[in-house]
Amino acid sequence: MQNKKANSNPLGVVNHYGFLLLGSIFLALGMVGFLAPNHIATGGTAGLAIVLNQLTHWPIGILMLLVNIPLLVGSIKFLGRSFAFKSIFAISSTTVLIDFLAEFLHLPPWSKDPLLATLYGGISVGVGLGCIFKGGGSAGGGTIIARIIAQKTDFKIGQVILFIDAIVVVSAGVVFQSVELALWSMISIFVASKVVDLILTGHPSEKIVHISSSKNLDVLSKEIITTFGVGGTLLSGRDLTVNEKKDVIFITIQRNRLSALKDLVYKWDAHARLVVMEAAELLGDNRIL
Repeated sequence: MQNKKANSNPLGVVNHYGFLLLGSIFLALGMVGFLAPNHIATGGTAGLAIVLNQLTHWPIGILMLLVNIPLLVGSIKFLGRSFAFKSIFAISSTTVLIDFLAEFLHLPPWSKDPLLATLYGGISVGVGLGCIFKGGGSAGGGTIIARIIAQKTDFKIGQVILFIDAIVVVSAGVVFQSVELALWSMISIFVASKVVDLILTGHPSEKIVHISSSKNLDVLSKEIITTFGVGGTLLSGRDLTVNEKKDVIFITIQRNRLSALKDLVYKWDAHARLVVMEAAELLGDNRIL
């Protein structure tokens, strides 16, 4: 019942479709302004449309729509109407914007340097895809195929997408008769994927720290709370020999305060062990960890 209310929230719907439209704009600008004029493909059906444009000389937007229509129709049954309708909106917006910019406005390439076109095209496409994913949709059939295959087989979504992108890259090299353009396409896909990850998960400045010691960590826990104002979890256990008691503190802390935390821990116990890891994504309140 709670999910239905959240989905029927008008403001939430506006936000979702706002993200979808914004993502379509960035995706279209990246393809028309950087990638397509330089024969550099991106991943999925968008990259396939760039390759097919070289063979057929049909508008890229129309090719994207033709490739995605059967995939979208098939996805309604497997992935739900909400996802399919949002994907239809995102792909339709993207195709219209691409052909409007390329065929009617005749937008000139913003760069003819392969390196600049690859990097900025990848960034723009990554921002576009990230916004579309945030809006709850998909920008092309590659993701849709990956989700359906992942549901029906043991393959992961990332593995299927990687395989599809590999096909696009090889196709770009063959059609454009250039190994270099295929390599540029690989870089573009890599840049776009990193930007998508950045948008979806953010870039947390916190580090995950595990502190273990044979000493009782109650006192150290209180000092950490007093000094750094962060919460955490205190676990009690034993080492692998089961002969020595070991307590472990689990906290997240700003990376610029990590050095001060190390000094505090080793001042309290010179033999303490610290394990520091990156926090890919942080949700919730650090004070109640």
